Amino acid sequence: MNLRTLVALLGLLVLATGTAAAQDWQTADAVEIRRTRYGVPHVRAADLRGVAFGLAYAEAEDHGARIFEALLRARGRMALRDGTPENVESDFQRRRQHARAGATWEQLRPDVREMMEGFAAGVEHYLALHPEEVLPELERPITGVDVHALYIGWYDTGEARDLVRKLEAGAGDPPPDAGDADPSTQAPAGPPRWLDDGAGSNAWAFAPERTKTQRAILLRNPHLSWDAGYYEAHLTVPGVLDFYGDFRVGSLFGIIGGFNRALGWTTTNNAPDLTETYRIRKDPAAPRHYLLDGVSYPMRSEDVSVEIRDDVRFASSGGIATELRTFWTTHVGPVIHETADEIYVMRSADDGEFRRGEQFLDMMKATSLDEWLAAMREQRISSSNYTYADRDGNIFYVWNAKLPRLPHPWTRDEPVLATRSADLWSEVVRFDRLPQLKNPAGGYVRNENDPPYWTNLDEPLPRERFPENMPDPRLRLRSQLSLQTIAQTDLLDLEDVVALKHTPRMLLADRVKDDLVAAVRLGDASDAARAAANLLRSWDNTASVDSRGSVLFALWFERYLATTDSAHVFRESWSEREPTATPHGIGDARAAVRALEWAVEEAVRRWGDWDVTWGDVHRVRHGAVDVPVAGCGGELGCFRVLNFREDPDGRRAVRGGDGWVLAVEFGQEPRAYSVLAYGQSSREGHPHHDDQAALFARGELKPVAFSERDVAQQTVARYAPGREAR
Repeated sequence: MNLRTLVALLGLLVLATGTAAAQDWQTADAVEIRRTRYGVPHVRAADLRGVAFGLAYAEAEDHGARIFEALLRARGRMALRDGTPENVESDFQRRRQHARAGATWEQLRPDVREMMEGFAAGVEHYLALHPEEVLPELERPITGVDVHALYIGWYDTGEARDLVRKLEAGAGDPPPDAGDADPSTQAPAGPPRWLDDGAGSNAWAFAPERTKTQRAILLRNPHLSWDAGYYEAHLTVPGVLDFYGDFRVGSLFGIIGGFNRALGWTTTNNAPDLTETYRIRKDPAAPRHYLLDGVSYPMRSEDVSVEIRDDVRFASSGGIATELRTFWTTHVGPVIHETADEIYVMRSADDGEFRRGEQFLDMMKATSLDEWLAAMREQRISSSNYTYADRDGNIFYVWNAKLPRLPHPWTRDEPVLATRSADLWSEVVRFDRLPQLKNPAGGYVRNENDPPYWTNLDEPLPRERFPENMPDPRLRLRSQLSLQTIAQTDLLDLEDVVALKHTPRMLLADRVKDDLVAAVRLGDASDAARAAANLLRSWDNTASVDSRGSVLFALWFERYLATTDSAHVFRESWSEREPTATPHGIGDARAAVRALEWAVEEAVRRWGDWDVTWGDVHRVRHGAVDVPVAGCGGELGCFRVLNFREDPDGRRAVRGGDGWVLAVEFGQEPRAYSVLAYGQSSREGHPHHDDQAALFARGELKPVAFSERDVAQQTVARYAPGREAR
């Protein structure tokens, strides 16, 4: 290339960059961001590109590097920033997803492409104004394809790795005879599988017949780690879109839940089995071929390279090395394992899905239950329970999944031999055949991550009505407390729903405390344990901040679980015959007494006494906030689930669980409350980093500004993206 050509090309690049910057300013000046008291951005624009541009800019203002790392991850370049094994594995997957995004970009609807391009341009606009925040590993410019790559479905690589480990370890061999083992040397089997692990979410919807205003009410309450990155925002394009809810940091179409003027919905995880693994015979006459229906098919290969930064291991090459892997696939799905005679192929209903954004946008724009259901029937979103309410008074629940319709018995984790195409699943269960309830008797639907069968006690959903690859029946304590809290209560208003959501009740104590106290009274217990049992007898069975006995009880149960076989934890285990009354009672009285004696000594060691209050030990510590908080782990039967970390001073600080709450009543104008415990910004020192933490700890929510009147009244700052920085 001669000098004249090089100069000409550089000139074209500068011209293109300048043109793009001018276009970004043109878009920015047509967007308005209004911030209300707690920093919630209300983004208003004339078109979908502009509103996505404004959302991206607001997210970047509040979260900076988290946005850029999300896009770096989407491009499969995180290992170039930090070469951990996790990043390396993620990059190999993400690079293949990014390639899929590029290949399907033109197949997306124009309105979705418009939003993705707008989101990318919004991030670019922010970086142009804040070059000090640019990540050197993030190649520029950011494009709509990069944003699209965030929403490409893929097979479960973690599940694939676990299965391969089992196959390589010979996990299919029969286990050794249990009779040969010495029971005295075996550890307890761990908690029962139906004991809540503390992860998950809560959702309620009430029909007009259950509310004082005769309007439907919806509660959204996901439970995730406090670094999961929920982001509260309001997007408005007049005549096109008016949606308020939560987005994920670095995301346009993440796990979205919220409401518009007509309706709203919330999600709770349901973990469906989206995959089947098949054993397919190799063709002995043709290398890298496999046989189906007697036909020999070639496997296809894809070479993927990932750059890895590790200044210690790769010092001789400047701290960066490149790893190359070859991935093999078939027309059935990806090859995850091989033997001399067979390949193992994982067939996932989510693999390669690229139209999630289209479905989310259709749901956000829907103005009636029929329109919303039409969006759900697209079946682009592969999982989650959906709980719905609207201003027409409808409530609805669906156990949503792209569930494979199996032509063979469900074998759970056991690969299925396939010699014919007819042996493979080829379609998913239609949406209308999934478990669902519309306007049931009793006027409520709810879910707390358990299977759908007792969504409503007046209209249970029989297990036998649904495919065998549905989950087994289960109703854990959190779900039972939810049902007890709402199924028999009087008429509710929006404030009642908020108050009920924050109940500090610990259902496990209702089920086992009396047996524990009796075991201490009748058994060979220490004086300290007897005194502790007297405290427990008078305790109100809550995890409220002032309760005494709750800390001791939680510590006791932790020890009791760790020292008792799962089959003997309760006198009566959970039963489908009595799904809302079991488990109950103590299954091993002697172990329970020993665990209480240990808990008394341990509480004194940790906190100086065994009758400390719950709030003395359990805290919200976020930014400059350090306050007591009510709520406990799901295994204790709390509805307000909180997960804690142990701090150096022995106190327990919230690290996850409850954190984002939205309650909305659907009248002619929606009325709502919300709280985002960890704030709108992850930047420490930011005014909206910790300004909702104390509010959350007290169980209070802030009024949501949705109508134009309320937004105008609550606005504390308004600007076009970038104009506040000039």
